Amino acid sequence: MGKVVLVTGVARRLGGRFVRRIQRDPEVDRVIAVDAVPPDHHLGAAEFIRADIRQPTIARVLAEHSVDTVVHMDVTGTPLGSGSRATVKETNVIGTMQLLGACQKSPTVKRLVVKSSTNVYGSAPRDPAVFTETTPPKSLPSGGFAKDTVEVEGYVRGFARRRPDVAVCVLRFANILGPMADSPLASYFSLPVLPTVLGYDPRLQFVHEDDVIEVLRIGSHEPQRGTLNSGTFNVAGEGVLLLSQCARRLGRPTVPLLLPAVTWVGSAMRTLGMTDFSPEQIRLLTHGRVVETEQMRETLGYEPKYTTAETFADFVHSRGPGLLPPEALAGAMDRIAALPVLGGGHLPTQSAN
Repeated sequence: MGKVVLVTGVARRLGGRFVRRIQRDPEVDRVIAVDAVPPDHHLGAAEFIRADIRQPTIARVLAEHSVDTVVHMDVTGTPLGSGSRATVKETNVIGTMQLLGACQKSPTVKRLVVKSSTNVYGSAPRDPAVFTETTPPKSLPSGGFAKDTVEVEGYVRGFARRRPDVAVCVLRFANILGPMADSPLASYFSLPVLPTVLGYDPRLQFVHEDDVIEVLRIGSHEPQRGTLNSGTFNVAGEGVLLLSQCARRLGRPTVPLLLPAVTWVGSAMRTLGMTDFSPEQIRLLTHGRVVETEQMRETLGYEPKYTTAETFADFVHSRGPGLLPPEALAGAMDRIAALPVLGGGHLPTQSAN
């Protein structure tokens, strides 16, 4: 039997895209797609199995199909459909524990790829300018998806110690954006007006959906010559954007608020179901977060096709113009600059001398 790849979290669009992509690889013979709910998108020739990774039945799926590669994509910060935050946490943490327990008992599993997040570093005022894969956070995340990822990675490290024969690849993705992005930050950027924290303009990094798919594909195969795809890797597009730059490129006005007011607004938005404006997202939009990606380029051997700015531009294009389209705003500023000063004259110009 050739390579049999099991993918979790396929009901989400990103998981569905990866399933369709990986089955086109000549080294892959079969793809087993697993989720607790049936996907509403096509999975190609993959075999879909309805199974909840929080239940021990996932071990039977691994055994029955002689799975040798597991790609765990069911670690996420947003509920699926009408799900709740509690369900998301259970899937992230309990589901990962069950999946790793099943992998530990499976004699056929030889490679494990885990979709993680740079949220493990948290966001704090005394953070370093740039995080590397070995930089410890100044303060561990106290809740939300960030805490989930810390716990998930802890379980993965324990699994790697117990099964040293399994190649383990942990991919810490920066904020994922693109035309099909489904994340708390994408929901925030889709608001007509962006609440911001008064006095702060954080640095942000993004990674494009297309690059996410390719990095996951690289992690699921044997490493190419001169590369190594076992270990932990930060994955992000080159460069950074300030939150103010993001707002201007979106054409959305900002409303700077004091931090307590932002927290109150975030709670109101969560209650109304407008967006998951969680405390961890408020910390990100206050202090920002930037990671080093040298290991991704030098060791993993991957160069992202999109920079942070190009990723955000593609996201903006998919969302349409905001209340203040950049082109219209620039035109208005040009017309204002061309207006005569009160009294009939023009603005005085200074001599070159």
